[in-house]
Amino acid sequence: MGYFRENIEKMAGYEPGFQPSSADVVKLNTNENPYPSSPKVLEALKNITAEQIRKYPQPLGDKFRETASKILDVKPENIICTNGGDDLLNMAIRAFCDENRALAYPTPTYSLYPVLAQAQNCPIIEIPFDEEFNLPVKLASSGAALTIVCNPNAPSGTFIPKEELAQLAGEIKGVLLIDEAYVDFAEDNCLELVKKFDNVIVLRSMSKGYSLAGMRFGFGVANENLIKGLLKVKDSYNVDTAAIAAATAALADQQHFKNNIQKIKIDRKILTEELTKLGFQVAASQTNFVLAKPAKIRAIDVYEKLKNRNIYVRYWAYQDIKDKLRITVGSSGQNEILIKALKEILAEGQKNG
Repeated sequence: MGYFRENIEKMAGYEPGFQPSSADVVKLNTNENPYPSSPKVLEALKNITAEQIRKYPQPLGDKFRETASKILDVKPENIICTNGGDDLLNMAIRAFCDENRALAYPTPTYSLYPVLAQAQNCPIIEIPFDEEFNLPVKLASSGAALTIVCNPNAPSGTFIPKEELAQLAGEIKGVLLIDEAYVDFAEDNCLELVKKFDNVIVLRSMSKGYSLAGMRFGFGVANENLIKGLLKVKDSYNVDTAAIAAATAALADQQHFKNNIQKIKIDRKILTEELTKLGFQVAASQTNFVLAKPAKIRAIDVYEKLKNRNIYVRYWAYQDIKDKLRITVGSSGQNEILIKALKEILAEGQKNG
């Protein structure tokens, strides 16, 4: 007999993107920001004292909540600080779902959702997107206690208009969590829905747009009653002193943030154009990555040939995306190396064919 619960024994855990140990690689597989965070982040970290490290951090991350409330035009009480966006997902599934209360989401999407649901042993309702990644109509009638919509979606990079998500929030009986981990690279967001609906949670991440993936800091914005409920399942001190300081400094430097976002949007446009010239089908993206389908060579073969050149992109063997690659938008230099390698790979394929 095993020691674990039956559902834990049967489930497969989440597999994060490969993290190569060598610095001599082009890493375009986990959607990190290619540009450094605000210089004010390092200043904030340098100013942390031994006394601060000796003590527990602020349980609610008050300093960050105060800064975020001013920038986002919400009350501090509408914000919950989390150990990355994944921490908020875990809290929400634990708070709203059980063996009789289901989780629903459209697919394909972030592959952590089913893992967290399986750990909670709650029913999972997966409703497929159509080929254009439109919001599935059936999502509104799923009867789920918690519905998650990743917007912009991963791995497609597509964006669902906030008007459609507002309609969904009004139709469902449960909670709608809008996962906006990549929204910093989009042209719009759903934050205003928090003020209009008492059943909406918006997830934000500091990993992507603010270049703080190594600090593991995210946050949620919601009606104050939802925040109070989520605090009941939060770890006692789920965000540490250094992460609070770094996230607060990064968020406060909006000019640095906006400059980095603009560079990535320009690089995204160029990368999309170059991939298209090579015959890839590339979905219009509102994220810091693109989902690309090779035309004359299998995605898995491109992935392996790039890896042999120390260039890493993301590939999944899942049925609905196994013919595609997710490619992080790197710096201009990284993108140029990628395109050069792809030209060589395609040329080799034509020669061998």
